Amino acid sequence: MVIHESAAGHAAATGQQFTLEHGGATATVTALAAGLRSYTRGGAALVESYPEDQIAPGASGITLAPFANRVDGGLWQLDGAPQQLDITEVPLNNAIHGLLRNTAYHVLGHDGQHVLLEAAIHPQHGYPFLLRHQVRYELDGDGHLRVAQTLHNDSAAAAPFVLGAHPYFTLGGTAPEELHIQLNADTFLKADERMIPTGSSPVAGRFDLRTARPVPESLMDTAFTGLVTDDGVGWHTLSAPDGRSVSLWHDGSVEYVHVYITDKFPGRTLAVAMEPMTGPANAFNSGEGLRWLAPGESFTMNWGIESSL
Repeated sequence: MVIHESAAGHAAATGQQFTLEHGGATATVTALAAGLRSYTRGGAALVESYPEDQIAPGASGITLAPFANRVDGGLWQLDGAPQQLDITEVPLNNAIHGLLRNTAYHVLGHDGQHVLLEAAIHPQHGYPFLLRHQVRYELDGDGHLRVAQTLHNDSAAAAPFVLGAHPYFTLGGTAPEELHIQLNADTFLKADERMIPTGSSPVAGRFDLRTARPVPESLMDTAFTGLVTDDGVGWHTLSAPDGRSVSLWHDGSVEYVHVYITDKFPGRTLAVAMEPMTGPANAFNSGEGLRWLAPGESFTMNWGIESSL
């Protein structure tokens, strides 16, 4: 399989590009971080995209393993022994967004409808385990996007983990200032100035997104839990005044959704990330949402994107 090249004749900054086309939809998946670089359905863009000659701005579309969001100071304890991860968020002195953000996944299978990618997490300082992270993207017959992230433990010991993803949502040509966000969650996590959770509270005020609220009134960088599901599936939606909508859905493996509404996304006045996660920031220290994978075992997180256009 040939590496996709940009118009300038150079390899894309995010490595090999995998195009999926089915059901009136098109998606582009990158080898780097198994990221979702673009996704359109019915001609409308549903996630924020970026040029081939750039890496993902603001972690746009990347997948996260074996931890999502942050680890306080990159430091945690394993059987009483301190484990020091690399500091990858220098301004706040945290490790952030897992260990595969700068890793190129290799392809296990690819056709016009799906792609399956895999990367190894090798033992290293701060995380002495050997795991494999597989990410499968698929477009169904209606052009809706399905994503399955599976973590395999090839170590001789149980390994702690949190899985996550970092998609930014948009809705065709609708200005972000006109969009509304609705999140089916009963609880939000409070955080300190370094974005480390300090406790939880029932949603209230601007953190109550159970009824759709205007995006411009909702700038935040906040994790939500107590997710309300319908037959085991959670739904969270970005909607436009004309009735069109795009939704993040997830199965019961996702117990947290991190909402990041920012005015710092390149080229956009506002950008909206709704991030499915199995655990919140600093789970390696708090234990909240933290899972352990026994030797030889696997765990899968399922999520996707559906739209009404």
